[in-house]
Amino acid sequence: MHAQNLDAVLDPRAVAVIGASRSPQTIGHQILVNLLQHGFTGPVFPVNPHAAAVHGVKAYPRIGDVPDPVDLAVISVPRDLVLPVAHECADAGVRGLVVITAGFREVGPEGARLEEQLTRLVRERGIRMVGPNCMGVLNTDPAVSMNATFAPIQPPAGRAAFVSQSGALGLSVLDYAKEYGIGIAQFVSVGNKPDVSGNDLLVQWEHDDRVDTILMYVENFGNPARFREIASRIAKRKPIVVLKSGRSTVGARAASSHTGALAARDDAVDALLAQSGVLRATSIEELFDMAMAFTEQPLPRSRRAAILTNSGGPGILVADAMEPHGLELVELSPATVQQLRPLFPPEASLRNPLDMIASATPSGYRAALEALLADDVVDAVVSIFVPPLGVRQVDVAEAIVAAAQTRRDKPVLSVLMGRDGLPEGRAELHQAGIPAFIFPESAARALAALVRHREYREREVHRIEHIAVDRERAAAALEEARADGREWLDAIEALDLLTAYGIDVAPARLARSPAEAAECAADIGWPVALKVVSRDIVHKTDVGGIALELHDAAEVLEEAQAMLARIAKAAPDARIDGLLVQRMVQGGTEMIAGVARDPLFGPLIMFGLGGIWVEALEDVVFRVAPFDATEAEHMVDTFRGARILRGMRSQPPADRAALVDVLLRLSQLAVDFPGIAELDINPLMALEDGAVAADARVRLGRVAG
Repeated sequence: MHAQNLDAVLDPRAVAVIGASRSPQTIGHQILVNLLQHGFTGPVFPVNPHAAAVHGVKAYPRIGDVPDPVDLAVISVPRDLVLPVAHECADAGVRGLVVITAGFREVGPEGARLEEQLTRLVRERGIRMVGPNCMGVLNTDPAVSMNATFAPIQPPAGRAAFVSQSGALGLSVLDYAKEYGIGIAQFVSVGNKPDVSGNDLLVQWEHDDRVDTILMYVENFGNPARFREIASRIAKRKPIVVLKSGRSTVGARAASSHTGALAARDDAVDALLAQSGVLRATSIEELFDMAMAFTEQPLPRSRRAAILTNSGGPGILVADAMEPHGLELVELSPATVQQLRPLFPPEASLRNPLDMIASATPSGYRAALEALLADDVVDAVVSIFVPPLGVRQVDVAEAIVAAAQTRRDKPVLSVLMGRDGLPEGRAELHQAGIPAFIFPESAARALAALVRHREYREREVHRIEHIAVDRERAAAALEEARADGREWLDAIEALDLLTAYGIDVAPARLARSPAEAAECAADIGWPVALKVVSRDIVHKTDVGGIALELHDAAEVLEEAQAMLARIAKAAPDARIDGLLVQRMVQGGTEMIAGVARDPLFGPLIMFGLGGIWVEALEDVVFRVAPFDATEAEHMVDTFRGARILRGMRSQPPADRAALVDVLLRLSQLAVDFPGIAELDINPLMALEDGAVAADARVRLGRVAG
């Protein structure tokens, strides 16, 4: 059934409104009025057993009394009547339902039971259903012209499709679309989505030539793996922008490892969207900033941009907003500066941002923008106008449009500040497909969205390769701990698990006494680190359970005795399993890599700055496993402190390929063994040649690996 398309819902030939009322204050009346007033191209049939006509249109007592075939029935009746009405629709051959009525799963067990019965019916009868608890559907295609919502707003027609999990937010969205001049192709309020979901709509819109951009408001992901599969494919052709509310369900459980604790934020959602090539908005305003960017603008060829302004302050604000997004304000070429110099007074700044000062005229805007677009080092321009006396916004808007038409391969975004004449100026720009923002920061966000979408489209996609590992050895390490009833692997088992999956570990041995620790150290080689092994101690440094740079047996013996004394005082109830003696890894940068498991999203792999920095800075990135080498490379390159790995001052660059390899092996390990609930490699030493795990913690979950 789910292979069916949604034409009966989005492109119906005839619509019935069941519950169409003669009272203007009712939802059923408003839906009928919207269908009629906005010119639905097919017949509309009101269904009301108590009225001969509604809004001047002949009404029918039941859907079965309608003489013509009906593709879509919009149901707005009391909750207890929805199921009988749906049965009547099925018997009448209706292929699509939009159930406006609320009071189902969202209100409790009784509502959930009714929703299950309704869902079972539509699935058995091959009907597609939007809702219940929704505000309807809309299609502005002139061949359809259907507004089957109760919204008092008709957005402008366009090429953006929008799916909302909230009816109330849907109303706001349609209102904003009209204000911002964003054309809507189709709008669907999915409500409780027991049948038609956001994933279904993505599939529907993937090959719909009427849809260029997909916007989504999401409260939860019913099937994240399916979303990732669909969205990552679509995002290679069409931008998808998601506004996601709420927190990941991983936050509902306690986490013992760094990876698990950090994943308890919203990182599962961030990882899913990043891997899928989806742009995430954090507010409705940001959602529409991005939507405006994808109207008719080309994608920039690089991150290199220029700013044109008649006021220094707003230009600086745009520059400040660009920097966190990684956009580059390039130095203009000498030829461009020479071309601009005679056009502006000496007070003007012919750098980037290019500040023409307040005396700039519309002709000055046009000449400057044409020069910037012609400069080979510039791949995008943000043009800002603050209205001085005597210059009209609409004249400047016309100049920007004229200049932008000289180079249609480079995006132009605009910022029109001030209210006087703003609607006229924005309308002029929007009509030409140039997004016009009120605030400088909005333009920076929009340009960044264009850049990220281009970069995702150009990113290579590789098949996920299966790495040769010793799976039996890994399983043995896990089974030994599980057989003992232990939740945590001991230090040697954890390192052995990593070794089985081809991850280099610093040589280590477990000693049961200070004297044995000294003997082990002599065998391993100097210098060594000494670490307490205890299932009751999460952070060894907090209890004095780590000693570094020990260079002889006497030093090891003395430090081991002192360490046990410190721990006995700091954590008297902790069970001590022994002392780990490990060869010190010389040089390198302390990183962290790990595994956490989200009940909905599955295994998450983490990477970022390790050691004490993981707690102090929380500079980490997550991805949902499994993933390919390109995604692993993106993880290594995109955490905030990634520059450290490229080499700074006297420190050589880290072995990027080795770090990527570790992440790919962790990804496979997490998928192969669902019983691993949490895993930390901290620190993972990023070396000039290789990457070595210096410490590891592994916690088992309830699922057997």
